[in-house]
Amino acid sequence: MSENQPPQAPAPAEGGAAADGSAQDARQLHAILTTVCVALMAVIASVSGLNVAQTRLAVAFGASQSAILWIINIYTLTLAALLLPLGALGDRLGRKPMLMSGLGVFGVASAAAGLAPNADFMLAARTLSGIGAAMIMPITLAVITSTFPEEERGRAIGVWTGVAAGGGILGMFLSALLVDVASWRWLFVLPVALVVVALAMATRAVPNSREHAGHSFDLLGALTSGIAVVGLSYVLQEGPERGWSDPVTMLGLLVGLAALVAFVAWELHRRDAALLDVRLFRERGLASGSITLLVVFGVQAGIAVVLFPFLQAVLGWSGLLSTLALMPMAVSMMMTSGLAPKLAARIGTRSTMAFGIAVAGVGLAITALTVSVGGGYLSVLPGMVAMGIGMGFAMAPATEAVTSALPREKQGVASALNDVTREFGTALGVAMLGALLSAGYRTSVDDKLHDLPAGTADTAREGIANALEAAKGAGAHSHQVVHVARQSFVDGWQQAMWAGAAVMAALFLFVLARGPKNRPAPRENRPAPRAEDTETAKSTVSR
Repeated sequence: MSENQPPQAPAPAEGGAAADGSAQDARQLHAILTTVCVALMAVIASVSGLNVAQTRLAVAFGASQSAILWIINIYTLTLAALLLPLGALGDRLGRKPMLMSGLGVFGVASAAAGLAPNADFMLAARTLSGIGAAMIMPITLAVITSTFPEEERGRAIGVWTGVAAGGGILGMFLSALLVDVASWRWLFVLPVALVVVALAMATRAVPNSREHAGHSFDLLGALTSGIAVVGLSYVLQEGPERGWSDPVTMLGLLVGLAALVAFVAWELHRRDAALLDVRLFRERGLASGSITLLVVFGVQAGIAVVLFPFLQAVLGWSGLLSTLALMPMAVSMMMTSGLAPKLAARIGTRSTMAFGIAVAGVGLAITALTVSVGGGYLSVLPGMVAMGIGMGFAMAPATEAVTSALPREKQGVASALNDVTREFGTALGVAMLGALLSAGYRTSVDDKLHDLPAGTADTAREGIANALEAAKGAGAHSHQVVHVARQSFVDGWQQAMWAGAAVMAALFLFVLARGPKNRPAPRENRPAPRAEDTETAKSTVSR
């Protein structure tokens, strides 16, 4: 049972005017939503912020493209591995203390990353940032789902989803501005500044709540879930690089699968005392919502990874201009995330999710067909906008399907499950599409470098940023190296986009067959839940 009650839904006073208390409650809810969105923006900006500095990091640290991907991916790996246990601890220890502590850890780690002298130090700082982010992210959504009344919750989740979906690109825009004006180290100023603002607002706006559990914390479940996430993500990251039959790759796969099996078996044994009651995945909304978020966020993150090198290395744009070029996708995604709850109320949750997935898949296919070195930005813009529109319509109803499948006392876990699917999907998307791009690039470039000096050819094979750097000292071969690297990158890009389109097509068919049931009536037309009904909600939720 919770130690405090959620703010009651504002009730209209006589004559249609809001009572003073209701207006105060509305202002309180607005302040809560603003605070958690600022905290969420800090976390999301750090997921994507380094994308604008990939080429500069590679040169500054003398690192390969694979090493840079690890610097980007270690943050999301740590975040995904710790979301479930730290979300559950937030329910037990208090959501506000967990949020405040996480913001502190995250702020210190972000400052350390900005001062990193080498790639190893950067990896350590990014790992600590992931720990802080895992303390923050599940709390932001749990605060919404545990404090907002049901008739307001869908709209609030839509706003939260819009920030989660498009906020990363907005964060990248500000990060790119800092990178271009100063250096890549200054991009960490943004998350530190957002942390300071969020801490100041959370002190006054966010209510403190926690749930009393009648069982011990599921430590074994936390451990096995983390190992499973890290092991399986490592396989997708290193498999294309090392080879799928490489002993290290196979070991990672075996460890990840063994941990996943152990986690499921243990959670079934713990039943109602489990960290995550896996029996709930029999419920259509929870299963389809989680899979949708996993895939959509994975594809979105993978697109960001391949878009920036295209805009910067292939087209020669600055980091700021490259990020500005992504704004049409970000804006369309944020707008449709806000519209999705209304569309879901009219045509149903499953239909809205399927529609969004279909549009996003078409966008991927368009991009794969039209991208070219000569076509430049206009060759990718239509597909980007379509992807943004589709992903926005898919994300919001999928998020609500996940959080509504668990009762109020489990909202930290529900929010963490929602987040872990997003962040695990992000890690998988970066690993998979990034690896497909790298593999396609190497396959294409290998056929075009036979007449180049061995040293130049070896450097060019490491990635397009390395190739462009090598071209500066290639003399008469300079133009050839640049041309070959750019065309090979586009070849790898097409391979990654077609893979993404195939995954979205499979997801579309799955949602049509096993998606959440369409709602029979708009949420706004339903009666508000009674306080006593909210208090007596238990673990089993019927849909």
